[in-house]
Amino acid sequence: MSVVGSRDARKEDDVVQLLREDIQTHEVLDWQGIHLLHYVGSTCSQETRIFLNLKGIEWVSHRVDLARHENYTAWFMGINPRGLVPVLVDDGQVIIESNDILEYLEAKFPAPRLIPDGQGSTSHALLAAEDALHLDLRALSLRYVFGQSKTMRSEDVLERYEHSGSGTVGGQSDPYKAVELEFFRSMQRNNGITDEQVRTSAAKFRAAYDELEVRLASGAQLLGDEVSLVDIAWYVYSARLRLAGYPLHPLHPRVGAWFDALNARSEFAKEVKEPSFLLEMREQMHVAQDAEGSSLRKVTGW
Repeated sequence: MSVVGSRDARKEDDVVQLLREDIQTHEVLDWQGIHLLHYVGSTCSQETRIFLNLKGIEWVSHRVDLARHENYTAWFMGINPRGLVPVLVDDGQVIIESNDILEYLEAKFPAPRLIPDGQGSTSHALLAAEDALHLDLRALSLRYVFGQSKTMRSEDVLERYEHSGSGTVGGQSDPYKAVELEFFRSMQRNNGITDEQVRTSAAKFRAAYDELEVRLASGAQLLGDEVSLVDIAWYVYSARLRLAGYPLHPLHPRVGAWFDALNARSEFAKEVKEPSFLLEMREQMHVAQDAEGSSLRKVTGW
């Protein structure tokens, strides 16, 4: 029996149990040690790997290729009925939400400490606020980082996802699968991520970063002077948004300086670094989008 958290903003003790009946790929229940199922370009996977780097935890890597929809296979859906990475397996315990993974590992491996003393509730609240922007980050990523034509899901793929896995969490029907399906079916209906979605999601991030800008006025990091789980989570989001063309440094100078300091550390930078050919392809995509008025800068008016 394992703990799994909801993607919705939740209270610190609001967790549910992933029962054996929720897991169809039973081989993972016999795995020993720390195993991580992840993908190189997944932000949630990136933050988990950074955490493991900082902690010095030994772990076994299982790469799940999202570009080839390996997360929709019966094998993977039998581990995580939501079809998302990362997934942590610790001596047969299966934990399927990234922030739950971080908090679980922090409790199991308390040194070096990544939740400052007395900051547990604040850390949890800030992680929940970050997690609530997950679909907004995805929308901006698909349009401006990976390209919409390459990330649209066919109806065949979505039907395979819909009918794979147990569909339950804690022995109950899991509503989050419907959220995933609606996101991608909305892309189908609208032929991609709309300008209105871009403006809405970008505005949410601007408001969140304005709050972080204030927080960084009183400390080098988001929970004081030492790196915490919250810094890891927002660093990864910031790296992704910069790839999308979000003007982090001009709009939020303190956040920009904070990001640069973390990005200078190899434990962080190596997990978000992309090969040069991808960066060149994205730059070409952004030039074309800017010329046609569909870039993030043009759509938001920033």
